Amino acid sequence: VQLQASGGGLVQAGGSLRLSCAASGTTFTIDDMGWYRQAPGNKRELVARIFNSGRIDYADSVKGRFTISRDNAKNTVNLQMNSLKPEDTAAYYCHVGVVTTLTWDYWGQGTQVTVSS
Repeated sequence: VQLQASGGGLVQAGGSLRLSCAASGTTFTIDDMGWYRQAPGNKRELVARIFNSGRIDYADSVKGRFTISRDNAKNTVNLQMNSLKPEDTAAYYCHVGVVTTLTWDYWGQGTQVTVSS
C-alpha cells in the first residue's frame, strides 16, 4: 500500500490548510483512515481518524477546528484545518488500516505544517 500525502505548508495563526492523502496498491478493505502528528521532542499523536463505519475520532485539541472526511471510491482522506494555532506546528502523517485476516498499518511520508504567530 502506498500513501501519497500533500497539502502542508506555512500559514499564519488563524489561517487554514487542507491535507490530502491518497491510498493505492490494495484491493482489501481500508478500515480507518486518519492523520497523526509529531512535533520535535514529542510522541506521535492522533489528530483525527475516520472509520469505514463512519465513526470519527478527534483529538480534544482540534475539535471544532479540524474536519476529517474520506472518499471511499477514491481511497482518499482529507483534513481541513481551520483556525490554526502555533501549537499545531508538526509533521503530519497519513495512516490507514487495511483489513485482511488482520489489520495492517500503513504510514505515509510526513508533511510539514508550520503555523507562525
